[in-house]
Amino acid sequence: MTVEATTERVLRLLALLQRRPSWTATELAAELGVTDRSVRRDVERLRALGYPVHATAGVGGGYTLGAGTRLPPLLLDDKEAIATAVSLLWAGSSGGTVAGAGEAALRALAKLDQVMPPRLRAEVRAVHGATDTLVGPGIQIDGELLVTLARACRDAVRLRFRYAPRDREEHERTVEPVRMVATGRRWYLMAWDVDRADWRTFRLDRMRDAVATTWRFRPREHPDPASYVQRSVTEAPYRYLARVRLRAAAERVRELVPPQVARVEDDRDGWCVLSAGGDNLDWLTVHIARLGFETEVLEPPELREAAAVLARRVAAMAGTPHQTEGISSSSAS
Repeated sequence: MTVEATTERVLRLLALLQRRPSWTATELAAELGVTDRSVRRDVERLRALGYPVHATAGVGGGYTLGAGTRLPPLLLDDKEAIATAVSLLWAGSSGGTVAGAGEAALRALAKLDQVMPPRLRAEVRAVHGATDTLVGPGIQIDGELLVTLARACRDAVRLRFRYAPRDREEHERTVEPVRMVATGRRWYLMAWDVDRADWRTFRLDRMRDAVATTWRFRPREHPDPASYVQRSVTEAPYRYLARVRLRAAAERVRELVPPQVARVEDDRDGWCVLSAGGDNLDWLTVHIARLGFETEVLEPPELREAAAVLARRVAAMAGTPHQTEGISSSSAS
């Protein structure tokens, strides 16, 4: 058998191992059209290339592709290669919210571009050439902090860090972390605050000197992290909490309002309820009015008063050109 044929078979073996968690030698031999002995030799070739293929003996045993000490080459089909390249292009051009991710994405893209067939490279560049990126500025988070928090969540160990809430002095916090939530512009951690004995939300960009301890905790029942963080970031930090009913489907309103800005819940008879926080009632009034739906103010009463004042101002602005036109005409006559 030629070297090219052997290489092709080894690549096919790798693709099979990546397709599902476990294979028996007999199954692999049948898929490749070779003997069990050839499968064992090809597994050794993969191991020599850096792929950690684990073998389990006995009934129900087989071969499994595991994680090694270094990242071996990846085998991607056409769709996977295009999706990966386009994602790397986006990450490289937008920068993202993880510090250094943009530069790392461009380095990875350069490696992928080098080995990608010309036909796929042309498709990726066509997508890139026909796309502009419009991304708002996000707050970048150190990658090591993300890893520290992720491991603490996974291993259920307590975290200690310095934290500076908005407009307040920095303090040390000890928490039992549950999950991180990304909103697009910011990252948050939902955790049980040990000292305050309550669930809290922490912005990652306000954390400093985060350390995972060796103190393991027993996970407790907790709210849904995404919903809890959304409620915290849209309501808790603000002076006013506006709740209004809108004559629109909740799905339609969610298309217009980012989840980090407001919470939208279904209501009866084709209405939904929008909850949003803000320090300025005029700002809340304008943004709710801009949605363009029939609106009923639930709370606070001051929002209804602010809307009435703003309506008079807008009406006066709308009437100014007509009044000016009338004055100009009478002056001319």
